[in-house]
Amino acid sequence: MEPLAERLRPRRFDEFVGQEHLVGPEGPIRRALEAKQLPSMILWGPPGSGKTTLASLLGRIAQAEFHHLSAVLSGVDDLRKLLHRIEAERNGLFPQRHILFVDEIHRWNKAQQDALLPYVERGTVTLIGATTENPSFEIISPLLSRCTVYCLYPLRAEDLRAITERTLTTLHRTAEADAITLAIAAAEGDARRLINLLELSATLHGDSETARATSLTPETLLRAAQQQPLRYDKSGEEHYNLISAFIKSMRGSDPNAAVYYLARMYEAGEDPRFLARRMVIFASEDISDADAHALPMAVAAFQAYEIVGQAEGWIPLAHAAIYLATAPKSNATYSAYKAAKADVTTHGALAVPLHLRNAPTKLMKELGYGKDYKYPHSEPATDQTYLPEALRRQQYYRLK
Repeated sequence: MEPLAERLRPRRFDEFVGQEHLVGPEGPIRRALEAKQLPSMILWGPPGSGKTTLASLLGRIAQAEFHHLSAVLSGVDDLRKLLHRIEAERNGLFPQRHILFVDEIHRWNKAQQDALLPYVERGTVTLIGATTENPSFEIISPLLSRCTVYCLYPLRAEDLRAITERTLTTLHRTAEADAITLAIAAAEGDARRLINLLELSATLHGDSETARATSLTPETLLRAAQQQPLRYDKSGEEHYNLISAFIKSMRGSDPNAAVYYLARMYEAGEDPRFLARRMVIFASEDISDADAHALPMAVAAFQAYEIVGQAEGWIPLAHAAIYLATAPKSNATYSAYKAAKADVTTHGALAVPLHLRNAPTKLMKELGYGKDYKYPHSEPATDQTYLPEALRRQQYYRLK
């Protein structure tokens, strides 16, 4: 009853697929292991890139006692009990090396990570933490400083092809070439997703002798792939990466990339109002007066989404995204405000020139408030100044 993905985990380095930059002949993890100097580490990478597989493989090759904790299921009490037991064993006659693997370590809060810190410092355990989130934001600094961060990347097509062959062999199945290509594309660099997809396809294809004698077809793969959700975390790093790519594509005047990233987020379930708000901001920040219609277009797209709803709301949003991407660009007003803000911070509350001040009372007029002000509609005044004296030569707005 062991899951297929678990049965397919490699037992030796030469069975491990992908991440050659870490475990290849010159990879830092392999070289550290060969030198018997395996450091505490954080494995950072997307789902299905091999973090858990690599950790268990390191434990086996290092001939260490391997302890696996899930940060989702284990609390401080579980951690302390385990670490106290490990410490007692290390003080015995025949101390054994211990590797503590914490899956989804980013789920532990500061107190939980603090509890682990002294044991890592003393070398009681070699920590291997696995995370899909940026360790800079999710791991406390003292713990992070005692670990080496290794980045794992989505598996390449050739890596996924090797896993496909191994999976089909284990399932005693074959697949048409086009079906394999579809499976690799649908996996999006995720080995676990690929294995599950192939296993589901085999189930849909049937278990009769006739079905087993025929290859899996593209049609079967498509039926299985329809049940695979798009990978997206609305509060994680992928969220920020995609919205950054969306904005930068519009700024770079690439409508194809802009509408692609819009579709990625919209179809994955991102809040369309968030996307619309970003376009409203973009219209003022990056287009401004280079195209006076940009801001009304973005606002109209926002309003149109509210009117038509989710099912067809992508149409006005796509309309706006492509318009903004192809519009001329200027950040003149954005830059002007930022420069003015800098002077406000630097110079503080400079006095408003007397001729610009409001003079509703006799006393104010006697003090010179509003004196010599020239009304531009009836008395053009090219020499009249408006900025405070200390900034009178300042030029914030520069049309680009």
